[in-house]
Amino acid sequence: MPTSNWDETASAELNRATRDYWKRASMLTISNNVSIPDGDIDMQGVRAQGAGGQNVNKVSSAIHLRFDIVQSSLPDFYKQRLMLLRDKRITRDGVIVIKAQRYRTQEKNREDALQRLQELVRSVSHVQRKRVATKPTRSSQRKRLDGKTRHSRTKQLRGRVEDN
Repeated sequence: MPTSNWDETASAELNRATRDYWKRASMLTISNNVSIPDGDIDMQGVRAQGAGGQNVNKVSSAIHLRFDIVQSSLPDFYKQRLMLLRDKRITRDGVIVIKAQRYRTQEKNREDALQRLQELVRSVSHVQRKRVATKPTRSSQRKRLDGKTRHSRTKQLRGRVEDN
């Protein structure tokens, strides 16, 4: 039975869509335009600290995530802002080190570490607007002075009572 041209086209489209899906799935999405490929992120399983059970000395359930800011494929805007951050997780060399050991399984700790990296990178993308100084209105100035007068009268009444 000969295959039709439509079947080949549909199959090619499906393969391309699947490939694009897995390419996006293997990247950490920061925003619509910015994502970090998995190759830029180095994760290693290490033994977790603290109390444990029978497997505490056998299983490497904690995750050590390392992300080199300078060598990454992030846009320069993100790199500069990350390097200026005063965060104990960022070394002088510009490497973000995150240790995730909140959960008992390595998979959940891996997700937790990636989520924390995502939050850190997203935090530098928000630029705070500069505050525009405004002059207080006359009524607000009057209310403030009336409140101060009322408060001073209350404090004067707390003084010692003298007999005449």
